[in-house]
Amino acid sequence: MTIRVVVADDQELVRSGFSMILEAQPDIEVVAEAGDGAEAVEAVRRHAPDVALLDIRMPRMDGIEACREIGAGGACRTVMLTTFDSDEYVYEALHAGASGFLLKDVRRDDLVHAVRVVARGDSLLAPSVARRLVEQYTRATVRPRRPDPRLDMLTARERETLLLLARGLSNAEIAAELVVSDHTVKTHVGNVLAKLGLRDRIQAVICAYETGLITAGDPPPGGASRPGSSPASARN
Repeated sequence: MTIRVVVADDQELVRSGFSMILEAQPDIEVVAEAGDGAEAVEAVRRHAPDVALLDIRMPRMDGIEACREIGAGGACRTVMLTTFDSDEYVYEALHAGASGFLLKDVRRDDLVHAVRVVARGDSLLAPSVARRLVEQYTRATVRPRRPDPRLDMLTARERETLLLLARGLSNAEIAAELVVSDHTVKTHVGNVLAKLGLRDRIQAVICAYETGLITAGDPPPGGASRPGSSPASARN
């Protein structure tokens, strides 16, 4: 199946470069390019792509608002393009419905991988970007004084799974930590998302911080590799 993509960035060279990389793949087609958020929304409505790559900073309509409108209008999933250090309001994109984040200097292979990951319905939790974004966002979040009632819906094992998700572990790492199979982890992740009414693992990470299950700067679990060592995709 061909993955249909819209690429939106107000810098023509960046936009064209991403499009050329993606078009070189046999399973990816760039159906449109856009120079601002409004054009991106219109392109998504016209071409019904699977994935939209959105620069956060664009004229007329920024990437966050475009992400919000795209998410409300259909099944297209969005990946935000960011310079990270200079985009202080990028955290808003998490609640706008972004399925992942990429740095603008992303490697060719990582760009292609990101599009494929998001197109199949998963979220991109590259520890170098997404986990730090979530932590910085949630430092300003008021912690609940009492245990959040949402957590009561989870079994003890599902709560453990949510905690490990928030620490940036992949399914394989969670399976090793809990000494269960990958299939069992997928079941736990699916149950967590369904019970908490969450769309994907990025929202699960936000939920873990907002409910106070984990706080910014918590150490990784014993024996697990520390998030941030390499890019990782999230698989439900």
